[in-house]
Amino acid sequence: MTVTIDTRIDAAPRRPREAEPVRETAHPHSHPHAPAAPAARPAGRVSRVVIFTVVLIVIGLLMAGMYGFKTFRDQAIADFFAGNVPPPTPVSVTAASVESVPKYLSAIGTLTASRQISVASEVAGRVMTIHFDSGARVSAGDPLVQLNDATEQADLQAYQAQAKLAAANLDRSRNLLRNQVGPQTTVDQNLAQLDEANANIKRTEALIAKKLIRAPFGGELGIRKINAGDYINAGDPMVTLTDLSTLYVNFSLPENALNRIDVGQAVLIGSDAAPGRSFEARITTIEPQVTTDTRAIQVQATLDNQQRHLLPGMFANVRVVLPPQADMVVVPETAVDYTVYGDSVYVVHGRTDAEGKESLHVERVPVKVGDRFEGKVEVLSGVRAGDRVVISGQIKLNNGAAVAIAQNDPLAIPAMLPRN
Repeated sequence: MTVTIDTRIDAAPRRPREAEPVRETAHPHSHPHAPAAPAARPAGRVSRVVIFTVVLIVIGLLMAGMYGFKTFRDQAIADFFAGNVPPPTPVSVTAASVESVPKYLSAIGTLTASRQISVASEVAGRVMTIHFDSGARVSAGDPLVQLNDATEQADLQAYQAQAKLAAANLDRSRNLLRNQVGPQTTVDQNLAQLDEANANIKRTEALIAKKLIRAPFGGELGIRKINAGDYINAGDPMVTLTDLSTLYVNFSLPENALNRIDVGQAVLIGSDAAPGRSFEARITTIEPQVTTDTRAIQVQATLDNQQRHLLPGMFANVRVVLPPQADMVVVPETAVDYTVYGDSVYVVHGRTDAEGKESLHVERVPVKVGDRFEGKVEVLSGVRAGDRVVISGQIKLNNGAAVAIAQNDPLAIPAMLPRN
């Protein structure tokens, strides 16, 4: 092998040249057609290829591991929930029934007393005696207040004396006339004087009676507004007197209800003063005209109030009784879920799985409801007679949820323990 070395030195500096590969000179005895040996690959390029390959392998292994872990985790969660079925929700269930539904015309009314006055005097005077206490119950004719009538009593005695004298003079003049001694004019004058004295007596007695104020009818007195010694004028109120044995119920109905009401028809009255109770009244008067501003009919019913449960001035929830409607589907009012999107109920159905095991689930069914009465509601559509509906525990349910029928109402308030 011959190596040639350039020993020339140039004046200008030269860049160092990259090492050139050593070329081998063919051996003089080698075969002329023998293949040449392959050239060697650079070491830096080989290192980069190896590193890149290793990185790709590591990344692939990491991604494969992450995918395998995610698949394993999802399968484990699915197996967990598949084997962890929540227990059925306990609910109370009842069957929809067919009943006769009562019908009413509802209105708001006002209670008024059949007889109620503010007791006052017809004449002025000073109060001498008060014969009643506030809130007392009195009968017709009982004395209430005595005004000063001393002057009228004196006038009465004077008129009685005049009447006595006029009667005596009349008797004497009649005897004289009978014996034809006296004239007829004397008799007439004495008779006129007697009549005048008797008229004065009656007028004075009436004035005395006005100064003793009596109860015009039986009832209950209110709060006393006067005291002994007060001077009152004619018409000044002294106390209220109310007859609570009978009350009037005044209410109005729309004009289209005219052909559905009549005198003597039953009316049920409810009041906040007696919750949970209804009082029966009867229509006694129907106004023979319709008000032009509201187009309503004024109706008055009479209520027997011997027990004094209601008072005049109270509001009344009025229900005019109409003929009932038979054969209507009815469910408890607690079974209906009232929402802004519509009313619905949960209907219980049975289901049998592949293993033949029976279970219960609920279906949310939209319904159209009608009138309510006595804790029940009329269902016009959506539920048929005999369907089992949930009446308590709906707050935990959704469509298709599994349920179990509870022996007792889970929402019932437990009984209070006795106190020691």
